Amino acid sequence: MKTTLKNMLIILSAIMLAVVLLFVWEMYIPKSFAGAETVRYTARSGMGAKEIATDLKERGVIKSSLFFNAYAFITGSHGKLQAGLYDISPSMSVAGIINTLVSGNVARHKITVIEGWDLRDIADYLEEKDVYYNEEFAGALEMDFSGKFSFLTGKPEKLGLEGYIFPDTYYIPAGSSAEDFLNVALQNFDRKLTPAMREQITKDKRSIFQIVTMASILEKEVNSLEDKKIVSGILWKRLSVSMPLQVDATINYITNKNDPGVTLADTKIDSPYNTYKYYGLPLGPISNPGLDSLMAAVYPQKSDYWYYLSELETGKTIFSKTFQEHQSSIKKYFKSVGLK
Repeated sequence: MKTTLKNMLIILSAIMLAVVLLFVWEMYIPKSFAGAETVRYTARSGMGAKEIATDLKERGVIKSSLFFNAYAFITGSHGKLQAGLYDISPSMSVAGIINTLVSGNVARHKITVIEGWDLRDIADYLEEKDVYYNEEFAGALEMDFSGKFSFLTGKPEKLGLEGYIFPDTYYIPAGSSAEDFLNVALQNFDRKLTPAMREQITKDKRSIFQIVTMASILEKEVNSLEDKKIVSGILWKRLSVSMPLQVDATINYITNKNDPGVTLADTKIDSPYNTYKYYGLPLGPISNPGLDSLMAAVYPQKSDYWYYLSELETGKTIFSKTFQEHQSSIKKYFKSVGLK
């Protein structure tokens, strides 16, 4: 009798161990240990654990829909799975997949906007990465965001968001709209333009729109923060005495070129962005500036300089106090480049 009971206990223990091992195998061991291809899976609103388990089994992501449902039930997750677009893989365990669906850790696009890009650059980049089509992004840019962001109230209505898409790396949930992305980028701009900066802008009797326009020029013209501050001082000084800015970057914005020295013909283009032909700031921003350029526009450095140019090979900024000095610098560093 004792022997029989002992054998039964051994058998039961073996069965229990087998069940536990099976449970661990199915719940915590992924279907594949190799670098399996990620699956972009959409959990639709209203879908339950059973439907999701069936989908994932059919797509070869999990080993068993039964154990998926069992884990969801045991952990109380079956009613907490969130709708959304997810990146999942056979190299993830059932527990890991369910935890991802419960947490709402949806797939995200990594979007990196480079300092100095204009809206054309951003649109092409987003389409190339299959995030938004050009038409979708262009449509979102036509929306009015001024009710959400006070810094846009001084921007002319006919102008878009050029200058306000703050250069940074963004992680945008897959499936979100271009409008959602613009909201995130504008929120970032709002944070970067600090209360102290806004106070200084008001003190100098300038508008945020003017600052963004100036910063967009500095972003395209100069590299270092130190040089940007000096060039900012030069350009604001030129504006104060009604001297034309004659900035090549504004011409390149018109022609969509990237020439270090624009042609004489290009400087005669009839455009409100042509700072050779028209006095004052261009019609609006010509790029989306980073924080250094915004800081330089808000806090320009005074100097005796009136002219500058950028040395082609090193990017070093050469400053001159007089037109004669500037011409000498041009002859030294360039042979036939338009004046700045």
